[in-house]
Amino acid sequence: MNKRPLIGITGNYSDQTCTLAEGYYKSVLTARGIPVIIPPRYMEEGDDCSDLTGVLDSLDGIVFSGGGDPNPLLFGEEPIKQLHGITPERDLQELKLVRLAYERQIPMLGICKGIQMINAALGGTLYQDIHSQMDCVSIKHSQDEDRRFPSHTVKVEPDTLLHSLFGKDSLQVNSFHHQACKDIAPCLRLSAISPDGVIEAIESCEHKSILGVQWHPETFILRESSYMMPIFNWLVAEATEFRKARKLHNRILTLDSHCDTPMILAPRKCDWAEEFSKRSDYLLVDLQKMDEGHLDASIMVAYLAQGARDEAGLLAATAKANDILAHVEDMVGRCGDRIGIARCPQDLWQLKRQGKHAVMLGIENGYAIGKDITNVQKFRDRGVVYMTLCHNGDNDICDSAKGNGEHGGVSPFGAEVIREMNRVGMMVDLSHGGEKSFYDALDISVKPIVCSHSSSRALCDHPRNLTDDQMRALAAKGGVAQVTFYNGFLRRQGDASIEDAVAHLNHMIQIMGIEHVGIGTDFDGDGGVRGLASASELINFTRRLLRQRYTDEEIQMIWGGNFLRVMEEIQNP
Repeated sequence: MNKRPLIGITGNYSDQTCTLAEGYYKSVLTARGIPVIIPPRYMEEGDDCSDLTGVLDSLDGIVFSGGGDPNPLLFGEEPIKQLHGITPERDLQELKLVRLAYERQIPMLGICKGIQMINAALGGTLYQDIHSQMDCVSIKHSQDEDRRFPSHTVKVEPDTLLHSLFGKDSLQVNSFHHQACKDIAPCLRLSAISPDGVIEAIESCEHKSILGVQWHPETFILRESSYMMPIFNWLVAEATEFRKARKLHNRILTLDSHCDTPMILAPRKCDWAEEFSKRSDYLLVDLQKMDEGHLDASIMVAYLAQGARDEAGLLAATAKANDILAHVEDMVGRCGDRIGIARCPQDLWQLKRQGKHAVMLGIENGYAIGKDITNVQKFRDRGVVYMTLCHNGDNDICDSAKGNGEHGGVSPFGAEVIREMNRVGMMVDLSHGGEKSFYDALDISVKPIVCSHSSSRALCDHPRNLTDDQMRALAAKGGVAQVTFYNGFLRRQGDASIEDAVAHLNHMIQIMGIEHVGIGTDFDGDGGVRGLASASELINFTRRLLRQRYTDEEIQMIWGGNFLRVMEEIQNP
């Protein structure tokens, strides 16, 4: 039983009683899920949602069931005269549940009223009455006959989840409603439509486990028909995978090797700790999103744009790096009940055992040390675990992938810097380095080097990405390359998605071996694609790895094990 997923089903409310139609729980049971009722509870806008998050933390999937009309006041509309009965005990709670489940990547199925609640909660709009508000309605959408039987057809859109479940262009469905989705939420797309143009099904356009249908698939099981079981089988399968991924994250340590959150906070006149401690509207990484995506640790970098290399410019760069690091240390210190600074792999595990997240410190652009090599030791002493030798421009250390080839690779001063980084136990990061700089650094360093956020040039021809030869050379020296989720490094044309990220990872593994890859999202530094848009969605990547048949041990290697192995070797010669 403990391997079967828990599927929450929202209960209806009538006559001061919580009710649940038989078909819902029978369909979930038939699909090998364990149904759990979520009783309705009246809520107001400012009410605490902690009990709802507690409910969701115990569930692996959720069904939003049918019922009365959604209350139009919740969407800023006055009720029209054709509106039927509403259920105030359900509506606001379910809108909040949808949003919370969406943020936690919990698989969702919406049925009749449920599809409307999903759409509205995620930014779509609804018709209060299709017969008075739509000119096209020409078929009967509220059948009088036995609900266990179909009453009209819907056209299933090609290349949709729904089409893949049934393998059909048309389905016979039953429906009894007078409301429907109007404008589909931006994160959703149409998957089925009735002959008269009423939206009959929607699904995620972000590679997420979300499906909504306007008809009632749960009633078919009441006449022993399996016609609609693909929908419930899909939900239970997605919930099973989600459950396994969540349990795996509880056991392993997950590390994102490159995050630019300080770059987003630095220009804002705000309290860093306050912004980071809540679910931010603009940060891709904050404590709430780390919770939601089950991300244990992130290496946050002090990013420095390449600037003037005269004495004043170099001194200012060093001062700025120290200021950013101080802000990160203060931010983490003031959120110390939930997160801590880690200086080594052992610290990461200790914080995880304490139930806390972790931040490691990094520097993006060796410009930060100026021409004073003693700054390498100083930055390492305050906990910096790696330094990217350059950024988008040549500096005094080496040539950039987007530079002018000033030194023809690593400069003599850069060679000294690399040797000093080896000595003090700081990782040498060649993301952003030019190809000649990359090979020079491999030759100079006596320790493995890393590329904290670089993808495959064979799949996306960008100078920031690594060629297959570079990856082979990196692996031969024991280093690691971390696939990044920046659109321009995953796909040269069009919008990249989680599918592209997985493809890059698979190619890198094929070239380098499973021991030499990892994940460096570049969140808050232009990273983020559909399906992997923020730290809250990172569990989706684990689900894809499970789907690709990677073992638990291999997933741990990808999710930081390889990177931390190199860190351990460099810090403890």
